[in-house]
Amino acid sequence: MERDEFRLKILMVNKFLYPRGGAETYVLELGNYLKEQGHSVEYFGMQDSRNIVGNTLQLETSPMDFHAEGWKRYGYPFRILYSFEAKRKIRAVAAHFRPDIVHINNINFQLTPSVIDGVRKLGIPIVQTVHDPQILCPNHMMLDLQACVPCERCLDGSVFNCARRRCIHGSFAKSVLGSMEGAIYRKTKHYSRIDRLICPSHFLESLLLRDRRFSGKTTVLTNFSALETGSKAVEKKDYVLYFGRLSREKDFPGFLAACRLCPEIPFVVAGNGPLEPLLRSAPPNVRYMGFQSGAALRELVAQARFSVYFPIWYENCPLSVLESQALGTPVLANRIGGVPELIEEGETGVLLDDFTPENYAAEVRALYRDSERLNRLSENCRRRRGLHTLKEYSRRLLACYQNVLEERMRV
Repeated sequence: MERDEFRLKILMVNKFLYPRGGAETYVLELGNYLKEQGHSVEYFGMQDSRNIVGNTLQLETSPMDFHAEGWKRYGYPFRILYSFEAKRKIRAVAAHFRPDIVHINNINFQLTPSVIDGVRKLGIPIVQTVHDPQILCPNHMMLDLQACVPCERCLDGSVFNCARRRCIHGSFAKSVLGSMEGAIYRKTKHYSRIDRLICPSHFLESLLLRDRRFSGKTTVLTNFSALETGSKAVEKKDYVLYFGRLSREKDFPGFLAACRLCPEIPFVVAGNGPLEPLLRSAPPNVRYMGFQSGAALRELVAQARFSVYFPIWYENCPLSVLESQALGTPVLANRIGGVPELIEEGETGVLLDDFTPENYAAEVRALYRDSERLNRLSENCRRRRGLHTLKEYSRRLLACYQNVLEERMRV
């Protein structure tokens, strides 16, 4: 679709409206680009002093801080399951803005699927980008926290497996609430009221299609990378990069163990997350840069010899893998979830089948020592530019919007 063909009014919905993680990067970058192309975009989410976007009515849901003290937190369990406030406010925003389409992203817990009810009452089509398997799994990772292996118990069986195995932060109370939420929305079929589910990977689509509710409702659109430097080669520096969330599902402990096994190789870590304290005892060959963004992150990624990405859960479509390759930096990654769809094996990166620190170390060492191979991989990454650009993604997304609108008109 070309810019001059049509103009749309789009309401973007996400619980956080400030730079925070992959979903927020997606929402903010995409919304900004669509506005630049002449479309009208407003946003709905949770109130926060860090928010950088909003809507004309300045309506947002009340904040929820799960670590806060005080009497308000006792109402959270009810709001997590169904937020009448979010339903009421998004209906007011949509009634005032009159969007052609509502694009939902991450809504669980802080907004809840109540926003679907608020929008559907106005007859506005809804699409949702499925950033993770939350629709299928209460802990949104399909990861067995006890064994640290992928888990499909709730997909093929009862969502109360989450409560039985304390899958949300190891807490029985939180896991019960997660199971209740999953049970409620399976019963009420809220997600069946969404017109189109956008899947960032074929792998995630395959999981969704194991549930008959979503048959015929999915479209695969691989995420975009907003980080690009052009085809010019960047001078590489002597380090291997880990950037992103410092967490168990990314096997950050396994990465640090591999660093200890490769004392001769310099590593750089950029990011934050719950396992940041592990860096206090990191080996001397690991340099921690903290959370990085913008030009600083771009430079850090572009100058790395290669980056590593070691998820042990069903990763969907990680931006860090896309960003690394877009900047001419090959990726050494685990073969799991949607990751293999992003890396051309032996051309733009290397995929691992053995998820152990010993194998990480062996593969890191082999790639680090092979300068000729690294140069070839980097050159291949630069030649792949354009496959996951924001421009191409938006063109395909607008075609998806238009298709949904046309289907609605035929009904």
